[in-house]
Amino acid sequence: MRKNKMKINKNLFSLKNKVILITGAGRGIGQHLAEKIAEQNAIVYAIDKQFTRKTSNNPIKNLFKIKCDITDQDAFKQVCTDIVRKRKRIDVLVNNAGISQANEQPGKTYAKNKWDETVRINLTAHFSCSQEVIQYMKKRKQGSIINITSINAELGFPRNPAYVASKGGLKMLGKALAKDWGKYGIRVNNLGPGYIRTEMTKSSYSNKKLRKERAKHTMLGRWGEKDDLVGPCIFLASDASKYITGQDVYVDGGWISNSIITE
Repeated sequence: MRKNKMKINKNLFSLKNKVILITGAGRGIGQHLAEKIAEQNAIVYAIDKQFTRKTSNNPIKNLFKIKCDITDQDAFKQVCTDIVRKRKRIDVLVNNAGISQANEQPGKTYAKNKWDETVRINLTAHFSCSQEVIQYMKKRKQGSIINITSINAELGFPRNPAYVASKGGLKMLGKALAKDWGKYGIRVNNLGPGYIRTEMTKSSYSNKKLRKERAKHTMLGRWGEKDDLVGPCIFLASDASKYITGQDVYVDGGWISNSIITE
């Protein structure tokens, strides 16, 4: 008997010609994702208030940098208007922009201005950005929004209540938007990094004791690299995840699932 072979779409993970917006792409994880995703033949708009001088050695022709403060709702609206006027659509939004302002010393009351600024950038701005792109995605009855959350969305970390609360809020915002807009073919998922080597974690990584301690929290026994986030982001942006929405994907080396018991 002849066996029926299931055909696999060779372009399942293709991002070719998809119009992708990435916020907070001036440095760190956002910059890395913008460059690597653009190399997949996507049309990528890297959005940030400012960009570091450090860029890829080989300029990518389909990577465009736009200076914009995403907390300025009107400014981001104009960015989207300009992109849609030129490209006719927005396929993917990656809500990546974020700040972390931890208290350096334990036992110190957390400053209200730090709380306000962190929540405004890490949560409120992403709500506004999502609201803006959804109107374009709704017309085409398709789109993917990817929120870059954190293991802090699940676990209480010390001396940084605003970051923990904002990432937890972003996680639940993703689920709420997935619920509201799924009927229009819009998918919303959360991608949560663990400890990744970036400028934001430079001080922790430079401290040998902290570096070793945090590596031990993972099942894989190491810190994450920015490259570790590229594949999962491509997956959530592509048609490979077309039946996935409202989900949390943690790229943390097993940190969240790890027990405190060692062999």
